Parts: sequence; C-alpha cells; structure tokens
Amino acid sequence: MGISTSNISATSRFSNRAENYARFRPGYPDEIFDFLEKEMQLKASDVIVDVGSGTGLFAEPLLKHGLHVVCIEPNEEMRKAGEERLRKYPAFESMQSTAEHTGLTENSVDLITVAQTFHWIDPIAARLECKRVLKPHGQVVLAWNRQRNESTFEKQYTELRNRYRMGAPGPIQIDPVLINEFFAPAPVATKIVSNKQLLDFEALKGQLLSKSYSPLPGHDTYDDMITDLIKLFVAYNQQGQVAIEYETLLFWGKLD
Repeated sequence: MGISTSNISATSRFSNRAENYARFRPGYPDEIFDFLEKEMQLKASDVIVDVGSGTGLFAEPLLKHGLHVVCIEPNEEMRKAGEERLRKYPAFESMQSTAEHTGLTENSVDLITVAQTFHWIDPIAARLECKRVLKPHGQVVLAWNRQRNESTFEKQYTELRNRYRMGAPGPIQIDPVLINEFFAPAPVATKIVSNKQLLDFEALKGQLLSKSYSPLPGHDTYDDMITDLIKLFVAYNQQGQVAIEYETLLFWGKLD
C-alpha cells in the first residue's frame, strides 16, 4: 500500500495478510485496461508507476498489455508477494518507497496509478511528489473496487465483518472532496465498470482474513467469526459459491 511515512500503522497493517490479499481480493476488469491503454495512448516505452502496488493486482494486467510498470510498495511482505507474482514479466520493476517519497527521477513518469490505496496516503504530499515525477503530459489514475452491497448475502457479509472488526474504522475510501482537491484545478474524468467475484468457502474465508481489521487465528473472537461465516455461506451459496458484486471506479486527470 502506498502509505504516508508518518502513518506507521497504515504501512504495516497488511503485513500478516499478504498471502490472503494476493489470493482472494478481487481483481480488476480487463475492460478498464483496454480503456486506459486507448484513453492514455499508452505505449511500451512509457513509464507507468503503480503506487501502493501491494501484491500486484492492478499492475499485472498492465504488464500483460506489454507495458513497463514500476511498482512502489513500502510494506515488505506485500511487496515480496507482488514481486513473486510479477517477476515473470520482463518490463516489471519493484521499489520499496512511498507515495510521498518515491525516489524516482524528476519528470520521468508518463502515468501514475493508485489502486485501492489513495485513502491511505497523504494527499498533499503525494500530489507534490506526483507533480515532481510526472512528465508534462503525464496523468494520475485512481481506482477502487467498491462492493455494491445490494444482495442479502452481501449485506449480511458486511454486517459480519463489522461485527467482528478490531479497532476503529479506517479513513473513508472514496472521498469525492479529497479526490477533487487532489486534481484541482484540473477537471476529473470518471468511469464505472461492473465487476464480479465468485468465491467458494475457502476463498470467502481468505478474503475475510485479508481485511486488516479482521481477527486472525488465536484471537478470542476468531472461532466465533468463522462459525458465523460458515453459517452465512451455507445459507447463501449456490453450487458451492457465493457472488460479490463490485463497481470498479476510475478517476483520472492531469495535475496542473
């Protein structure tokens, strides 16, 4: 995750979740990468920097398109999981740094992507750093997978997560005010694409445990949480799977 260096808990909060995060968090629809390639007129010689790259969920489709991607990830466990996933791509690079202090050369980057991470970074410091490293034509893309939470199963799964949540809720993930301030005075373009994840029980359990606030084995409430998860899965699975519907949201623009 691309986290502010002043927020150590945010940087380390996924340290013991990397494997589940890599395996069970939802990916992103192929449609958005076809769209970005055309919209940004991307070519193989361009330098794309994926800030807060985590386990490589957003970077991998870009690499599959033959693009050059530099992944920036401060969390060691998440970064190593991403390196294991992406090392087969010759145009992949990995750096241990942050959104606010990338260590990249000034005026060297064509596109910066920030997927599922913007709410963890310092938007003011990150904006200054993005402006420093971007080329004059360069743009920034923010992306999130947002659970639609419309089905009865999804509502009860969300309630279960909240019931067993450890600690206070994190920052608002998609804050329109912060997003507009980040790009201001330039306009922000947006796109929404449907996304869907089908999960068997082990995948549902893994996704739950990938959440930074979920109790892990050994915690006092872990067994009760898993028991409730089993009951939920039994009640709502169809042919051994449950469905979670998402919207993939994109926000992009230049930093004038």
